[in-house]
Amino acid sequence: MPTAESPDPQVRTAAGVVRGRAEGGLAVFRGIPYAEPPVGEARFQAPRPVRGWDGVREAAAFGPPAPQDMTMAGRDGGDVSMAAGDDWLTVNVWTPDPDPAARRPVLVWIHGGAYKLGFSGSPGYDARHLARDGDLVFVSLNYRLGIEGFARVDGAPANRGLLDQVAALEWVRENITAFGGDPGQVTVAGDSAGAGCVAALMAMPSAAGLFRRAIGQSVPGTFFSDALARDVAAALAAEAGLRPTAGELSAVDPRRLPAAGQALESKMPRYEGRWGAPAHTLTAYSPVVDGEVLPQAPWQALAGGAGRDVELIAGHNRDEFRLFLLFSGKLGKVTEDEAAQALRLFGPGEDGERAYRAAFPDASAEELYELVQSDWLFRMPTLRLAEAQAAGGGRAYLYELAWQSPGSGGMMRACHGLDGPLLFGTYDAHLGPMTIGPDHTDAARDLTSQIRPAWTSFAASGDPGWPAHDPSERLTRIFDTPPSVTAYPEETSRRLWQDHVFGALPLLTA
Repeated sequence: MPTAESPDPQVRTAAGVVRGRAEGGLAVFRGIPYAEPPVGEARFQAPRPVRGWDGVREAAAFGPPAPQDMTMAGRDGGDVSMAAGDDWLTVNVWTPDPDPAARRPVLVWIHGGAYKLGFSGSPGYDARHLARDGDLVFVSLNYRLGIEGFARVDGAPANRGLLDQVAALEWVRENITAFGGDPGQVTVAGDSAGAGCVAALMAMPSAAGLFRRAIGQSVPGTFFSDALARDVAAALAAEAGLRPTAGELSAVDPRRLPAAGQALESKMPRYEGRWGAPAHTLTAYSPVVDGEVLPQAPWQALAGGAGRDVELIAGHNRDEFRLFLLFSGKLGKVTEDEAAQALRLFGPGEDGERAYRAAFPDASAEELYELVQSDWLFRMPTLRLAEAQAAGGGRAYLYELAWQSPGSGGMMRACHGLDGPLLFGTYDAHLGPMTIGPDHTDAARDLTSQIRPAWTSFAASGDPGWPAHDPSERLTRIFDTPPSVTAYPEETSRRLWQDHVFGALPLLTA
């Protein structure tokens, strides 16, 4: 095991030797390329195998983030340093010991960020505690975002960001043994958009066999049909004065293209008649059910057995949409008219407003506004993914994070993004200061002591410590103080949505 006095560790990968750093009893390698930079002739194309190098490549610093939109509802996207360089497609590895004989379980992390922002090198994803406490090899990765990664443009394969992730998983299969990991014991995990990517990977033929287990934290329900994705891409390109083709978009510096997405997102509500509910979300990007890279939406694919050989943890936070209420400045300011519009737009069936008001008769306008969007965007898609996995013959474990965080004066509750700081133990980074606050880390450690061992145990054995999902009981792990296992706690919402079909979102008018 590396110590602070150990020489810097070196590992030979298929492309060449990399030199990492000995840090706190771990060997840490940052910024290892898993594919060629997707620029020049490789722009808007599937990832290409990385060329080898001679000598020793330093792996001490994170590779540069992919070009990205740095805003979310008018707020800065967080701790992403826009370092120079085109090596966006890199992985980072934390390992207790780079001994090929060790064969430790491997956890591969896919960051979130609305498919348009994020960075594996964020301090919020520092994996020292996970790798050391869980005795596993941790891998994180960058992938193409926004227009580069997800816009459906002519002359380019769909879902390039997902294809990047497949390439990273292939790198893991080929190289992780040298870092002390077991390529037959790979768990892929992610939060928010990262969880959407995990769900997509379970449905993608090109990802089959690359991982044995999966963890989806707050799986979003937004997957675009091909027609909708092409219409959105045309609107994106128009903001740059271009047509939605790889040729025309490639003429623009990749660091300038995110501005087109930012410009469109302020206008998206105008497209409600064409795009429906996605016109009122915070991003113009989602995985595309194109029929080839992603043949079906995850719910249909898993129900048909596509993931039956993969064990799944899927869960959500109780108060998901509360984070976005704060971001948008609407906390404490939602009107009756705004609640009614949200219920009509996001609620299930032909009369979602009536259904929600009848089911939650004592809820205020703000509570209804928050609840229907929590359900539509995260809670019900996550529940239904677990149900689909079980229906398709696979094993799924369901959880809810219910801890009412005292951070920000108790306003945040169990909001979206709270699970990340609790899993990684990074209470003072990324969303930690907002969701937990500096005065409540002792309480947060209680939740960390529940979540982290469950995830690492699952990565090692497939058992997180509570019963698998069964449609007759719907037993759910509740992360709270104290924790419990009980019937699915959001039964009222579940019943409201039980006849709704989550799938590829359509283009409403041509």
